[in-house]
Amino acid sequence: MLKITNVKKHFGGVKAVDGISFEIKKGKITALIGPNGSGKSTLFNLISGVYPLDEGNIYFKNEKLNEKKIEQISNLGISRIFQKSRMFDNLTVRENLILAIDNQNQKFWKNLFVNNVTKEKEEKVLDALTLVGIEKKIDSRGDELSFGQKRLVEIARAIIKPHELLMLDEPVAGVTPPLRKTIATLLLKLKKSGETILLIEHDMNFTLGIADRVIVLDEGQVIADDSSKKIKKNKKVLEAYLGG
Repeated sequence: MLKITNVKKHFGGVKAVDGISFEIKKGKITALIGPNGSGKSTLFNLISGVYPLDEGNIYFKNEKLNEKKIEQISNLGISRIFQKSRMFDNLTVRENLILAIDNQNQKFWKNLFVNNVTKEKEEKVLDALTLVGIEKKIDSRGDELSFGQKRLVEIARAIIKPHELLMLDEPVAGVTPPLRKTIATLLLKLKKSGETILLIEHDMNFTLGIADRVIVLDEGQVIADDSSKKIKKNKKVLEAYLGG
């Protein structure tokens, strides 16, 4: 589904991503791990079009992404959440999710203020919020939510947006332990329903508990790529990232 070939991105003399190659298979949860500065978020930004590539190629469903804009990549079927909240705090949860349904920012205000919120859209919003367990907050404004509740809304928004690949950048960073369990259960449920998920997460217990495959980065390069079970036993990875 997603193919990355010899991708490079340098910022001055810093080799943030230095010749990374791998493929993502459908219906699996794949995790990127590594210390701060290893290239994880930079790679996410390259895939989603936030940064241009210096070298290499990225393909999604056999279509080259190198020269495409952020919205073009999104419209191809890649849905992403970021490390920091990107909700509209002055709008309700319902309104935030309506934006994602049509997948085009330019339609947003028309959808909200020209009586274009159909029953079908309302049902999709409610279904997504029910899936993440936050349907009671549908009429709450973004600035009335806790950090964890905002995270669940952002996951719901990523799910409701038309997509074939979910990219989650630290989905449980800063949330409570019970909510981490809730999100882990949710992601496993999504995988069971056929979702393909690529995630970055520093919580190794969370990551190794749900990922089918783990790709370990260090200094912009892949140093390990294996199943969660084998990564747990990889001495180099344990010493460098898990404190083992």
